Amino acid sequence: MRKLFVFIMIPFFMMSCDPQNFQKAMDALNSPLSNTEIANGLKSALDLGVGNSVDFLSAKDGYYQSIYKILLPQEAQTVTNKLKFIPGFEDIEEVLLQKINRAAEDAAGKAGPIFLSAIKGISFNDAMGILMGQNNAATQYLHTGTYSQLYSEFDPVIGNSMNKFNVEGYWSNAVNAYNKIPFVDKVNPDLSDHITNTALKGMFSLIEQKELGIRTDLNQRTSALLQKVFAKQDGK
Repeated sequence: MRKLFVFIMIPFFMMSCDPQNFQKAMDALNSPLSNTEIANGLKSALDLGVGNSVDFLSAKDGYYQSIYKILLPQEAQTVTNKLKFIPGFEDIEEVLLQKINRAAEDAAGKAGPIFLSAIKGISFNDAMGILMGQNNAATQYLHTGTYSQLYSEFDPVIGNSMNKFNVEGYWSNAVNAYNKIPFVDKVNPDLSDHITNTALKGMFSLIEQKELGIRTDLNQRTSALLQKVFAKQDGK
């Protein structure tokens, strides 16, 4: 049945990619694969995903004007909703949103080496299972195995970027003003934790998109290794 599927899809692949890429894909499909090649191919795919994610999110408005925009946590919205009626804080929510997203964009530019180090440390003992798994299997493996490490290394980077854009100072003034309002419950939400988790979520989402592209589009397999490795999953 799998071989029949491959032959049925041949005309489609011939139309969707140039003949040279098509021949490379067919050659790769018939070549034996080692677990080492599979592991290296998966890591290469994640490397590409990380590079694309970092480039996109670290650019100006990469977070702020995209679907990955970091919004305020619910407790912080409670503060901004009250303060926007107080002189001097009318635009507090938009100012704060811009500051936290600018901090995330600044930190994203420094995230590449952290992610790449984590990828190099992955041991794909079950490489074949990941390759033949769902379209986000490699990204999910990275997420499960490295998120705690990534968080612990990325959080200080976020903290430095928050200081650079005066997020903490602005937020501290806002919280102090809010806590002086009669009859409100005093609050002090942890913006750093929220920004770090949300920024990482956006990065993993983009890495996942790149993995999907490599798995489903021959033209995104930009090396002989990627062509050989992912040709294997085409015939599953």
